[in-house]
Amino acid sequence: MDNNKKEPKKLSSALRNAYGVGDAGFVLMSNIETFYFMNFLTGVGGFSPAIAALINSVFSIIDACLSWLYGGIINGSKAMKWGRYRSWLIVVPWIVPFIYAFQFIRIGDNEMTSAVLIIIAAVVSHVIWNFAYVANATLVSVVGKTPEDRAALSSSRATWNNIGGLLFSYMGLPFATLLAGIVGEKNQFAAAAFCLGILFVVGYFAHYKMTDGYEEIETVDSAKKQVNKVSIPEMFRSLFQNPQLLILMIADLAKWCVKFVTAASAIYYFRDAMGNPGHMTLYTLLIAIGAIIGAYSVRFLVQKMDSRSITILAYIGMAVFLFLIYVLYTNAYVVIALMTVAQFFYGMAFASSPALYADTVVYATWKTGKNAAGWVMGLQNLPLKIGVFLRGVILGACLAAVNWQSGVVLEGTARQGMTVAFAMVPAIFCAAGAVLLIVGYRLTKAKVMQYQAEIDARG
Repeated sequence: MDNNKKEPKKLSSALRNAYGVGDAGFVLMSNIETFYFMNFLTGVGGFSPAIAALINSVFSIIDACLSWLYGGIINGSKAMKWGRYRSWLIVVPWIVPFIYAFQFIRIGDNEMTSAVLIIIAAVVSHVIWNFAYVANATLVSVVGKTPEDRAALSSSRATWNNIGGLLFSYMGLPFATLLAGIVGEKNQFAAAAFCLGILFVVGYFAHYKMTDGYEEIETVDSAKKQVNKVSIPEMFRSLFQNPQLLILMIADLAKWCVKFVTAASAIYYFRDAMGNPGHMTLYTLLIAIGAIIGAYSVRFLVQKMDSRSITILAYIGMAVFLFLIYVLYTNAYVVIALMTVAQFFYGMAFASSPALYADTVVYATWKTGKNAAGWVMGLQNLPLKIGVFLRGVILGACLAAVNWQSGVVLEGTARQGMTVAFAMVPAIFCAAGAVLLIVGYRLTKAKVMQYQAEIDARG
């Protein structure tokens, strides 16, 4: 054994508790698009519904098709002087607010020309921020040297991510309305995108400072350069020779199904099945709090359980409480309580699953001799994008099945039918995800530590 080998640097208090402030900024910034982009296009933008749908579809498809490339480019390109991953936290984010704002500005009177300009702004801003986003996610596996450290970082990120979502639910539209008084109604969303984009930049800069000294800088002749710079064939070997990663990506669809499908279906349940859209305010608040508590709890659970066991428990918990919603759908307050608990388990899954991806990085490095961390961690984007696609498919099928009509309150079995998208389908996804992880994902804490020790011994 090399007695001169340096001990891994322990996580600082800032990393354990504040790594994720940049993710809160990212959520605040991106939620302007999530909640108000279509409203901008058809409202102050003055686009016809057909053109608005075309704009949203074109850039979403392009964004999805590019989602798997960012980590590969980071791993395949020359490392910058501040680190292969840390550098992306300061080199590109500052560009985002300036381009992102143009996604919410209509330039000129020609509808198609304006549409093309908005699509370009949307695609370019997303390409730029995705490099930083993937690098930020990858740092969980770079900075965290043990399964416990990776779980702690994942928990912190998930907690701050959910805090960002909670803050936006109450400040998003009021903030845009406030800015309308300064820059005018037509520019309110552009101004909000720019200002919240600045929070994203500041938050990622904070991550850059927190991680100082945790990533080894690659010199021209360093061994790290040979391990971390990965060719395209080596990237695909890291995927297809890594059954743990393939199983995890499939199981991960359950988490995103819960996030996107339940979010899109909620208004239809409360407004059209229960006849009371006012319940949405209490519902939004409680499920956000539930997710925050669930994400934060992982830092304590990881002292007793490994990330795999936590994720399996979370999936089973989501499946059970979502199924209970389908059974007990007639009482809105019971449904809100059950969904709050389900979102607690979602917060756990959101916090623990990145640590599982980080563990697959260790396995891939042990097996192939190449550290494709950026590529592997970036693949988290793929099930996320598929989850966004499934949101429309599942909700659309459910609305058709119950013969949904705008302004009509559902009656009889159609009321329970509306909870198929809201609860039953996500429950089935979670149950299947739990089975996949139990049967197919075999990376235990002991195995990961063994693989890491062997990697370290190679020098």
